[in-house]
Amino acid sequence: MALDLSKRRRWLIGVVHLLPTPGSPRGVPMARLLQRARSDARALRSGGCHALIVENFGDAPFHKERVPAETIAALALALAEVRELAGELPVGVNVLRNDARAALGLCAAAGADFLRVNVHTGAMLTDQGLVEGRAADTLRERARLCPRVALLADVHVKHAAVLGSETLEDAAADA
Repeated sequence: MALDLSKRRRWLIGVVHLLPTPGSPRGVPMARLLQRARSDARALRSGGCHALIVENFGDAPFHKERVPAETIAALALALAEVRELAGELPVGVNVLRNDARAALGLCAAAGADFLRVNVHTGAMLTDQGLVEGRAADTLRERARLCPRVALLADVHVKHAAVLGSETLEDAAADA
């Protein structure tokens, strides 16, 4: 189901925080990761969430931008499982820390409805260093791969410091 933001005034998006993926410092076996993802997705759906999003939250410390292939593969399997359990709920993906390109590929391959990008425009100082938004690249890739997929962009993302004096209003307009 597409994420149509006009359908409701407020959305409760439940986050399926994956256990550490294979290849990350504390990686767990895929069977365990998928079992937890299924359990969390069921709980979030029965708890009344309007949509679900899958994130590789257990992979900290995160890669600044591009994640390795094994992370994308693990996310693809988890996303497919969550998508199947979600029923009519929209399902999205966020590839931490800021790999919008991988998220777009996952949306296109797994039929996800939306992606989240932590730093879409501007630049933020994070625990991964300076993370710069790549809106021009992201929007072009979305148009090429999956134009109907919604893009949710953080504005002044948490766990980061704004560089410069950009106001929240200006950042929201840019996003």
